[in-house]
Amino acid sequence: MSLLRQIAGFYKPDPKYIPSRRFDLDWLRILAFGLLIFYHVGMLYVENWGYHIKSQYLSSQLESLMLLLNPWRMPILWMISGIAIRFVLARISVADFIKWRSYRLLLPLLFGVLVVVPPQLYYEIRFSEGLQLSYWEFYSAFWQLDHPLFENYQPGIWPHIDVNHLWYLRELWTFSLYLLVLIPIFISKPVLSTIDWLVKRSSWLLLLVVLLPIIAIQFSLEETREALGFLFLCYGFLLGWHPVIWDKLKRNAFRALICGLVCYLLIVYSYNNYWLTQNDSTDATALIIGGLIYSLDRLVWVLAALGLGYRFLNRPSAKLKYLSDAVYPFYILHQTAIIIFAYELSRFSLGGFTESITVILLTFISIGLSYEIIRRTDLLRPFFGLKLKREYPSWAMFLLKSCSSILVIVLGLEIIL
Repeated sequence: MSLLRQIAGFYKPDPKYIPSRRFDLDWLRILAFGLLIFYHVGMLYVENWGYHIKSQYLSSQLESLMLLLNPWRMPILWMISGIAIRFVLARISVADFIKWRSYRLLLPLLFGVLVVVPPQLYYEIRFSEGLQLSYWEFYSAFWQLDHPLFENYQPGIWPHIDVNHLWYLRELWTFSLYLLVLIPIFISKPVLSTIDWLVKRSSWLLLLVVLLPIIAIQFSLEETREALGFLFLCYGFLLGWHPVIWDKLKRNAFRALICGLVCYLLIVYSYNNYWLTQNDSTDATALIIGGLIYSLDRLVWVLAALGLGYRFLNRPSAKLKYLSDAVYPFYILHQTAIIIFAYELSRFSLGGFTESITVILLTFISIGLSYEIIRRTDLLRPFFGLKLKREYPSWAMFLLKSCSSILVIVLGLEIIL
């Protein structure tokens, strides 16, 4: 029985292709999304990086600390997503995968862009243009696609209706479709044989082969977010099951961590001495070397996180299910909460440290309380990527699935077209 047929869903998967549960990947996903909240709070205070609103307490020194996370905070999520897709495709058909993926990603995305994201735009316009409308007056205008209030704001899925921080859900859905097209190539015998040969060679050779496409994207594209995201997703799918890979990651985790720390220090030096002051007279060689180090830093931190996670976190926990379910609600709500609290607190002149700590605490508390409501309310659960808790009559489920399918198809076609 070929793996291609298993993935296509013509037969049930052979048990040998189904790995055991990887608790470390669940923990890393939780931690990565948790760090995202701290990162976005930091974006309020960095002086030279754009964000929806800004605090009055800006710091260029904070940017050096943020560079510790900036290169690899999203690649680690894409890598885990690629591994997870292969886990899922070992158990269900492609058709079921597309349906499951669409419901889990597009329903939250639609709810997000229509309900969760608009307050961000409201406070952004208040911050930048001094908008005096109440939120409900603003929200009424929000539904008018040609309203002049939004003429200076970029179109997204629809005019001025953008995904903002929820771009990850949109890209994860589209990347999943792209990956399905490439799977026949990825699981072909030549590719599998090449990977098997490569992972059994020197770890340095494997590192170089994986690094070269990252460098190529870094230096050839102006906008690298989508290309790098899809690349790391493919890396996760291709390499995430190979036992030799995980053995190498486990053995070399601390080496990768040390390498990452060295790269980070070099990036901070390059950023403050070359990138911030870049002009026509800036040494081009220094910028190239800085870009190469940045690419290496992006990769080795991902490898370090995966290796350390596999070494120390691959064990069950009573908290794991609760926290795993909380990831999407926290992710969907966090940036809106951050922007609202930061804007409202700015009038009190609390000082940078007190204000930032208060924003963090209020964000976690408000989202935690919201999650407790969401996880107990079946009406809300699908809009935050969670399954229904109760069984309902067949007519009710048919109605729910029909309405959900219409919404998913409309949004999916809008994204694709």
